[in-house]
Amino acid sequence: MAKPANGRTAIVTGAGTGIGKATAASLLAEGWNTVFVGRRKNLLDEAVAAASVDGGARALAVACDVTKPDEVDALFREVEAAFGRVDLVFNNAGIGFKTSTIDEVPVEVWNEVVAVNLTGSFLIARAAFAAMRRQTPMGGRIINNGSISAHAPRPGSVPYTATKHAITGLTKTLALDGRPFDIACGQIDIGNALTDMARSMTTGMPQANGETAIEAVMDVQRVADAVVYMSSLPPDANVLFMTVMATKMPFVGRG
Repeated sequence: MAKPANGRTAIVTGAGTGIGKATAASLLAEGWNTVFVGRRKNLLDEAVAAASVDGGARALAVACDVTKPDEVDALFREVEAAFGRVDLVFNNAGIGFKTSTIDEVPVEVWNEVVAVNLTGSFLIARAAFAAMRRQTPMGGRIINNGSISAHAPRPGSVPYTATKHAITGLTKTLALDGRPFDIACGQIDIGNALTDMARSMTTGMPQANGETAIEAVMDVQRVADAVVYMSSLPPDANVLFMTVMATKMPFVGRG
């Protein structure tokens, strides 16, 4: 294993766009050595180029498909070679599907959403746990992107909602199993952060009463700020669950 670099090292998946991009840039600005991870290397390189570096912190762009175990293992080998350790992982990569009742969801779409949102999160967490358990000093922090759909579904969202409910189980179990190894695990549940993926909220989203309505949104930087806070805690403290949402979005009272 390489000699540890100065400072702490964070890995952010889905870092080429949206929430992941904003969070990776914010961690880098806070002095974390930050690994931008995603499937498209060109977007990762652009995200790194757009980010500001604080002091001696370093950014690294690594293309990785989180659904493929060999690529995930290669990612962690590259990170350990570059920085010597892994202190933080933001398990953020995810996809959705258009509003559809369950009988309208193709099986291949279900498999793809499960592969990215759930299996991908499992593979990244598995590799992170192994790295954090064996490094010296031992320990680290895993933060999972759960989404408000981990609590309440939108109409016609079976694949996405099912995977996000499963992420909650992953978070709770990692928080329990990580105790002997000083590995903390928490979850951030995000509501209506304005990204390209969520832009349809500004033109109209299906509601539980059958209507379509424009929903309030918030700046994606608010999510990044929340993840930075969660990551700033000392090892003896953990945010197990945090909900960050647009104040006036229909979540409390949804349905």
